[in-house]
Amino acid sequence: MLHAIKQEMLIQNNGVIEIHSPELKTGMYAEIVILLKHTGESEPNPLSRMIGKGKGAFEHPEDADNFIRKERDRWE
Repeated sequence: MLHAIKQEMLIQNNGVIEIHSPELKTGMYAEIVILLKHTGESEPNPLSRMIGKGKGAFEHPEDADNFIRKERDRWE
């Protein structure tokens, strides 16, 4: 059975993290998962910034509609 211990901490020099808890006993095994909080200093780029940037992509839905409409007109 899994049991979680949640602590918030400041990462020290060279990426060192110290966890202290009376629940942690010598000889126990633990799996550590680190979730980083963004402080606004270096927010990751949202994927939405990539919309319309690829070859053949449309920046707005209206652009795609206009393209399809023109293609249909060419068929007639």
